[in-house]
Amino acid sequence: MTINSASAQWRGDLPSGKGDVSFGSFKGEYSFHSRFEDGKGTNPEQLVAAAHAACFSMALSHGLTQGGFKPTSVETKANVALVKDATGFSITEITLECDADVPGIAEAAFFEIANAAKTGCPISKALAAVPTITLNARLKKAAA
Repeated sequence: MTINSASAQWRGDLPSGKGDVSFGSFKGEYSFHSRFEDGKGTNPEQLVAAAHAACFSMALSHGLTQGGFKPTSVETKANVALVKDATGFSITEITLECDADVPGIAEAAFFEIANAAKTGCPISKALAAVPTITLNARLKKAAA
């Protein structure tokens, strides 16, 4: 079993306070303004997006390799939607935008492996409560 850790500290009230988050070599500040406005710093949803993009990219690369293909690159951007409703704030949707360069693979095989990676990566599993996780995958090089 692998245990990974991150830490965060918040100082002050919500509207005027600020915090710090750190994990590995990353250290960043976050605030009300960086989360709900266009303020400087990071926010929890960006960290979720980074985790999901990284996990999906690794899972897709692994799936492709297991399928007998050697990916040149897998680039993923995750967009996390934070919505306020009557009960508070919720992450309602995550969209994974992926561009992959995989020589020698047919599009049908690529999309099958990509969809399996979307549902099978550990972060996707952890985010199962998110109502919608969409994958927009594009193959840079299709088989001839």
